[in-house]
Amino acid sequence: MHLTTKRTFVRTAALAALLVLGAVQAFAMGGKETSASDVPATNRPMPANPRVRLATTTSTENSGLLAYLLPFFTEDTGYTVDVVAVGTGAAMKLGENADADVLLVHARALEDAYMKAGHGGERRDVMYNDFIVVGPKADPAGLKGSPNSTTAFSRIAAARASFVSRGDKSGTNVKELDIWKAAGIVPDGTWYKEAGQGMEQCIIMADGMQAYTLTDRATWVAVKDKTSLAISYEGDAGLFNPYGVITVNPAKNTAINAFGGKAFLEWITSERGQKLIESFKLGGQTMFFPNYKH
Repeated sequence: MHLTTKRTFVRTAALAALLVLGAVQAFAMGGKETSASDVPATNRPMPANPRVRLATTTSTENSGLLAYLLPFFTEDTGYTVDVVAVGTGAAMKLGENADADVLLVHARALEDAYMKAGHGGERRDVMYNDFIVVGPKADPAGLKGSPNSTTAFSRIAAARASFVSRGDKSGTNVKELDIWKAAGIVPDGTWYKEAGQGMEQCIIMADGMQAYTLTDRATWVAVKDKTSLAISYEGDAGLFNPYGVITVNPAKNTAINAFGGKAFLEWITSERGQKLIESFKLGGQTMFFPNYKH
């Protein structure tokens, strides 16, 4: 047999063997598409639809977490991910419109309402960090030493100190509005600016205005060196920031990649995904704390 023909035959035979192995594994699993943990990566057949659409909050993108995690997800499962990073409210709307297969968001009340309305298939806790208030180093409203976040916000309003709000129904915006409500304040006036922008853009805007803003800690650590701002208030239990993963209900549209969305949910909440989340650091700091330890 000619050498070139022999090599072609060997490659063809090897490919056929892999296809047969994939078929046997699928049959053994009851005809269902296998999950990431069922088959070693070197032997795993490619998913029928290998692209997953992830709608997520800007903090997971701005912080660099997704750029860190997703290559591991692809290596482990064969799926690649198309990311749309917007506010949590906008991410949920993409899922509601069947323009996403899975969500990674952080506004628990909105997430629960989303599931109750039938838009989601499954929801799991993923990780958490916290919100902080950043502002001018001089701290003109005197936030440092505030006993809680509602007092800190009350001091901003009393001083009519400039404040930049996301104003975009994101998880951060929802938390901010909850704090104003708890403080009995309806923010209004020239001191209060609604940006309608992502978190990084709001921090940069606050820097330009020498204003306060509420941010998740991970985005702040990723962006802070571009600004002259400092942390003005932190540490209140009310600033807890949990994240959840939600598969979009596949009954909404046949275009939804149900297997891919489920694979992402299972992977990011698995021990493998959780340990990778824990290992992601910026400036030596852990940015997100996995839920698997709690």
